[in-house]
Amino acid sequence: MESTTTIRDHLESYLKREQMSISHFSETSGINSGTLSNILNKNRPIAMQQLDRITSAMRLEEGYFYELYIDECFVHATPDWRRLGPFLHRCAELDKLDCIEEVIRLMMDNLSYIPLLFDVAEEFFQAGKFKPAILLYENIAESEKMQHSERLALCQYRLFRLGLTNDQHRNLIIASRFEYYVDRLDERYQLDALNELINAFASLHRWSKVQELSEKLKVKAAIHYEMNGRRKQEETKRPIVFYIMYAYLACGSAHFHLNNYEMALKYVALYSDYSWVKEPEPEEKVVIHQFQEWAEGNRYIYQLMAGQFEVLPDYLAYISTKENEIFPALCDIVTAANRYDMNIDHVLNQYEPYFTYHEQRNRIGKVSKQVTDDRYVRLLAGLGTYCLKKDRFVEGLDFVLNSLRFSIEISDGRGMLRGVGLFEQYREYASDTAIQQYKILIGEVQKLNEEKAGFADSYM
Repeated sequence: MESTTTIRDHLESYLKREQMSISHFSETSGINSGTLSNILNKNRPIAMQQLDRITSAMRLEEGYFYELYIDECFVHATPDWRRLGPFLHRCAELDKLDCIEEVIRLMMDNLSYIPLLFDVAEEFFQAGKFKPAILLYENIAESEKMQHSERLALCQYRLFRLGLTNDQHRNLIIASRFEYYVDRLDERYQLDALNELINAFASLHRWSKVQELSEKLKVKAAIHYEMNGRRKQEETKRPIVFYIMYAYLACGSAHFHLNNYEMALKYVALYSDYSWVKEPEPEEKVVIHQFQEWAEGNRYIYQLMAGQFEVLPDYLAYISTKENEIFPALCDIVTAANRYDMNIDHVLNQYEPYFTYHEQRNRIGKVSKQVTDDRYVRLLAGLGTYCLKKDRFVEGLDFVLNSLRFSIEISDGRGMLRGVGLFEQYREYASDTAIQQYKILIGEVQKLNEEKAGFADSYM
């Protein structure tokens, strides 16, 4: 397409080349012949639906004229939302992100379009069209960065949720950036946002931040419950009792990872107590039951980590009937065994199928992918350490290499350091094949470090 050629020029050339009358093309395209005449005579702008019909009737690929349409309707003419809105939706359907980005750039100078563009972004978000939604949210956030508006905060919340990946380095930057906006969110979003932010920082082992945000979540959720009773907020994912109990659980987990097991057990007592929930409804009973299970399991693991290995048989009996608890339990049992040099071969033999990665769920919903990723890399490293301590060098180094490989995949610096340290400590027992695999992984670590340095610089 020549940039100086208009859509009308293309249509006229097509009609001449095919020796087709306007009436015939009208039948083919489903556009009124009078409307076509007005379009060709420049007496009428082309509507979005008409553009798609013209393109189809000319036997061209969908979206063929979109770049020209931008030039004609939004650059050299006053933009009309009746065309702009449908155009954005069609571009999203056809994944023409470059066209969306160009239109957004043109519209940003007119602040009156921002509420309309935000509504479109929300429609895309709810429909699962995340790539075009991100483009809109990013540009709206940039245009409103000095406004301190609720719309700006919601844009940042959406970008936080959509930005989380298996890249832990990137997740830290995204979570830290969003934290600044969480208190500016409308109250109906704050509880879920804090819950998700806690999960993000927990997967990154930022335990002081987890404690801080958990306290904030507890206060906000408790106030809401006190004022509104059991009524669930319109847009919260779960009953309000969940957020109160989860705040206690997250804070207890932070104390646990900081090796303060006594305090962790005190928090277990808090989220296992539901006496304050008056006449729980069915959905609340599901939440209460889940937290009761977590409380029982966490009591066992906290005792194990404190060196009380006599509770292991009871803990194994507990997880034997709870499929969803086996994987997280294995992560902590292996850690405890390594800490106290205990033999858990019988446990590993029984639960070997759970050494592979798979999505985790519980009775409330899906476990955060970032949390699952963190647990998995710890499990692999823990299994490697356990086998190496037992002089099972081939098996142990294989786990170590897998932990290093997965750490690279999720950009987990802590995991990479742990994997490198373990391999170097037992390098003399490694086979030539293992050493070759290690060299390849080290090359990937170096490449990743160079890439992440540039990524971090771009956010400074």
